[in-house]
Amino acid sequence: MDEEKQNNATNEESLDQMDDEWAAAMAESQEADAQNESGDGPAESAEPEIKKAQFEDFREAQPSRPPERKMDMILDVVLPVSIELGRTEMFIKKILELERGSVIELDKMAGEPVDLYINNKKMAEGEVVVVDKHFGVRITNLIDPADRIKNLSN
Repeated sequence: MDEEKQNNATNEESLDQMDDEWAAAMAESQEADAQNESGDGPAESAEPEIKKAQFEDFREAQPSRPPERKMDMILDVVLPVSIELGRTEMFIKKILELERGSVIELDKMAGEPVDLYINNKKMAEGEVVVVDKHFGVRITNLIDPADRIKNLSN
């Protein structure tokens, strides 16, 4: 029990000491404030100078070029274009058995339009044509712009 009383007395002494330190710090702070107000202390302005922000008026500025010129920046961007004749699913075993002359059945019928993909997004449909011994695609239907924009997030 005596030991507990000693601990309590020690705790009270340390609390009193902390109170004295706080009181001294507060008194110093009040003295400094009083000196600043009377002008005896270091020169500090009571309030900082506040200025109103000034911004450019963008409504008056006219674009230096017509809007269609902004497209010039992206006209040289290369995008992959692919034509899909059809699709199929095959087991790896069947793929490994493929050889020259093998026929793969696709999910589209002959004469159905092929799909034109730009940057892996379907943009149009068309029909296969032969031009000077080269295959080509004649575009027959463009995908609606609203549908293209909706599919951009996919």
